[in-house]
Amino acid sequence: MNEIQQLLPEVVDAVRAVGARLAATRPAEPSPARTLPEAMARFAALDGPAGDELRLRLGRLRPGAGQVGDELEATVPAEGEWWICDPTDGAVQYLLGLPHWAVTATLVRDGRAVLAVVHAPQLGGSTYAAVLGGGAVLDGRRAAPADRELAVAVAGFGHPPLAAQDPVALRRAGAALPAVLARVLAVRNLGPTALQVAQVGSGHLGLFWEYGPDAGNLLPGALIAAEAGAVVTDALGAPWTPAADSFLAAAPGLHGDALKALAGVG
Repeated sequence: MNEIQQLLPEVVDAVRAVGARLAATRPAEPSPARTLPEAMARFAALDGPAGDELRLRLGRLRPGAGQVGDELEATVPAEGEWWICDPTDGAVQYLLGLPHWAVTATLVRDGRAVLAVVHAPQLGGSTYAAVLGGGAVLDGRRAAPADRELAVAVAGFGHPPLAAQDPVALRRAGAALPAVLARVLAVRNLGPTALQVAQVGSGHLGLFWEYGPDAGNLLPGALIAAEAGAVVTDALGAPWTPAADSFLAAAPGLHGDALKALAGVG
């Protein structure tokens, strides 16, 4: 992994450059779009060029790696090296003029994330980065989860972009919220999926859960959280893979209790 470790600073630079461009063009006011097609057109006008730039920069850094077309519905290839990137993880917040969005880049090798960067340009410019087997950092400092009692932990949650089309995921998500809320200090959805999972690795969140397949959004945060020392599984406690239909990341001392909270969800 030495060559991947050497690649990391250049990926961080690429992600930050795209983040700076998007921050400069981010709407100061909520998007005036009144319909879904209008909102999607507005988003495409901003996200499209940023995505092209990010893919171009990453392609130059690793010319032999392929590019997965759409991180929102990413099917992670089982063989070879591939980039999965998202210039605006948290697109809804971005369009509404809120700061809770992030730029992500993940290098996948033979179906497994080996490098990940998550950068939040307007949340203090925070940058998470990790290489498989090399630990995780937040703004250049070693990241680590914070163990505490579940009763004083803040939990994050999310849902895949196409959750409304998955009745099983909808049912599980609905059942999980009260199950977790009864056991923790607070439950929050803080926007970008990848950023929330990474925040488990840095101790800002105690745990994060989600139901439904969402590999493209979960991969970068999952690598960062795991490399920081968090436990990353599905909601039943099995090792998480991109094909899993649920996700749980938690500080080591919280993971067992979090599994118990989700045990009745089904």
